[in-house]
Amino acid sequence: MAIIGGGLPVIGYWLKKSIRPEGVKLWKTLFHKSACLSCAWGTGGQKGGFVDEDGQVLQRCAKSVEAIASELQPAIPPEIFNNRTISQLQQLDSQEANNLGKLSHPLIKRADSDHYEPIGWQQVYEIVTQAFKVSPERVASYSSGRSSNEAAFVLQLMMRALGSNNLADCSDLCHAASTVGLRNVFGTATSMVSLENLQQTDCVVLIGSNAPANHPRLMNELINIRSRGGKIVVVNPTREVGLVRFGSPASPIKSLIPGSQIADHFLQLHPGSDVALFVGIQKAMLEEDLVDFAYLRAHSENWEAVVEQARSTSWQEIIDTCGISQQEIVNAAHTIGKSEKVVFAWAMGATQQVNGVDNIISIANTALLGGNAGKVGAGLMPIRGHSNVQGFGSMGVTINLKEQIQHALELLLGKKLCSTKGYDTSALIEAASDGKVDSLICLGGNLYAANPNSQFVKKALSQIDTIIYISTKPNQGHFHGLAKQNTLILPVFARFENPHSTTVESGNNFVRLNSSGVSHLKNSSVISEVELLGKIAEKVHGDSPIPWARLSEVQYIRELIAQTIPGYGAIAQIEQTKTEFTIAGRILTEPKFPTSNGKAIMSPTPLPKLECREIEQFDLPENVRAIVLSLITGRSYGQHNTIVYNQGDHYRGMPHRNCILMNSLDAQKIGVSEHQKVTVQGDAGALEQVEVIYGDIKSGAAMMFYPEVNAIFSAKIDPRSGTPAFKRVPVAVWTYQFTDNYSFA
Repeated sequence: MAIIGGGLPVIGYWLKKSIRPEGVKLWKTLFHKSACLSCAWGTGGQKGGFVDEDGQVLQRCAKSVEAIASELQPAIPPEIFNNRTISQLQQLDSQEANNLGKLSHPLIKRADSDHYEPIGWQQVYEIVTQAFKVSPERVASYSSGRSSNEAAFVLQLMMRALGSNNLADCSDLCHAASTVGLRNVFGTATSMVSLENLQQTDCVVLIGSNAPANHPRLMNELINIRSRGGKIVVVNPTREVGLVRFGSPASPIKSLIPGSQIADHFLQLHPGSDVALFVGIQKAMLEEDLVDFAYLRAHSENWEAVVEQARSTSWQEIIDTCGISQQEIVNAAHTIGKSEKVVFAWAMGATQQVNGVDNIISIANTALLGGNAGKVGAGLMPIRGHSNVQGFGSMGVTINLKEQIQHALELLLGKKLCSTKGYDTSALIEAASDGKVDSLICLGGNLYAANPNSQFVKKALSQIDTIIYISTKPNQGHFHGLAKQNTLILPVFARFENPHSTTVESGNNFVRLNSSGVSHLKNSSVISEVELLGKIAEKVHGDSPIPWARLSEVQYIRELIAQTIPGYGAIAQIEQTKTEFTIAGRILTEPKFPTSNGKAIMSPTPLPKLECREIEQFDLPENVRAIVLSLITGRSYGQHNTIVYNQGDHYRGMPHRNCILMNSLDAQKIGVSEHQKVTVQGDAGALEQVEVIYGDIKSGAAMMFYPEVNAIFSAKIDPRSGTPAFKRVPVAVWTYQFTDNYSFA
């Protein structure tokens, strides 16, 4: 296992990619004026490929290089699909599917065929148009955040004009709890902290995030905060090496080789126990006289109930639930309470829980008790994954459309929109399984691999008549998520290849302009997402009530966005002015919130009952040593969402994908040594020959890589956000030996 995160291996990776034949193209693309393809913390846009919105340079990371290098692959040779059957393609893992190359021509897999075969665009439009002629409630879409605001807007407008509200999105699987929780408390669903604000904070509380792997640029900001005397409180069941020390290439002398200390406090809690920890921090703040009651009285509602809950909850219940000592909680609360400006940031460790919304509300309550919302250098900051996942929500790709946007779209379309509650991602899979979906259009993403219980998802998708995949490269979903009749894979340009400009939105509400580009593919039939969706919209809707043919023009689309999406007025002229902007009304530097009375609405959050299955519930073979653990699904350092770039994980000491990170004490209880092979069994299947890797992870918890591990479990769903609980999955880890059985909460 590595001693520090980042560091020289990052430089080594850059050099390795640079000396390859496509190295020149890679560097040219890195300097292209377009936003990073990776996370929502990426750089790029009109200030240049290595520059962030605040003008800081050297802000590219290895994740960005991985994503760009993947998009610069040559076209897939025709013989790949000519010679390989679907069954053979289904044997490919995520990395192998991605490494087939770039899609260069439309493909179709018909009901009576075991191959994908080429198809012309005219026939594509005929099939797609026919697929959209079914009843609107039987048409659905799914999307990811790799696409542009313009493509997202056309997608949702086309679907809503059709009469469908089935706009599932990858955000349903990750930050939906953030959206619901923040809106309930503050009346706004995005980060209230800008990059400029973050740079003025005294303390960051980082919850459920492996930022060194998934948002490396954020690490530069954490290093800078500590260098000026600020504090970092990390909340995570796994002591990720990069959250302890991180070597940043942006600071080659001070940070790269020695590494910079990150965490002042590292709170290793039981997975899913965030509420208990934050109620404990609230209790300690009360006992240490660190609560800003004047702020609460002036700027919040129902704060008394939150204070009463914290006071009346016993320390023993808090400690038993979260697994952290009272002294550790008090120490962290003291750091938070004594800091003048605190930013609370979190990722999917907090949201992908059965009580994910409560987790976010408890974090918000803690921020409010210290007066840390609506203030320069303080506030709430969800850390988004996909580079434009937040932009999709802003454009209206959601089943919970804002009333203001709904009214604007109704004026635009001249009719009432569908009022039936649509399918989010989990509901879409269930509906497909029940035979309620005839046609599905997927704008990017990997619906098959992103969901739990892969076999169930595969079977559910096979009940749909027509599935349309819009993508730049193949993924496992194209080979496993096959429709009953026609499965189409339609090739589109990557962001930096589009023949026109597009825009995206960062996780901190900054809208970037992507300059036009040129594809390296020759003699291809690739088109832009906007052109493709605009052509489909025109063929489905004709020329009424708006000129749908113009939905292939980015300027016209941006004029419609400015007309209908709050805070986006400046987008209408962004091509002409080249002026990128922060969306109006979202960065809150005063405690005046967009609620009915301008106050934050607080509410108590019940401590979770972290029950775990018993050994007997797993139907294991006789004569085995077994332990029940709470499994955390996670990405490796060489991975972005479901796309795997490298098999191993150097920082965690995991040499391949079929590993389980365990606390050595848990492994030893069943007589298992490091590198021994075990079976990991969930409620939907098992993975065999899994290599045990010892790691600094909370006892009773374990971690494995998704999407592979998704195959073995059906996750519980947060009833308030619809998000699966990927970060607390009960599994049995067993081997053929004789001993007692153990079970952990």
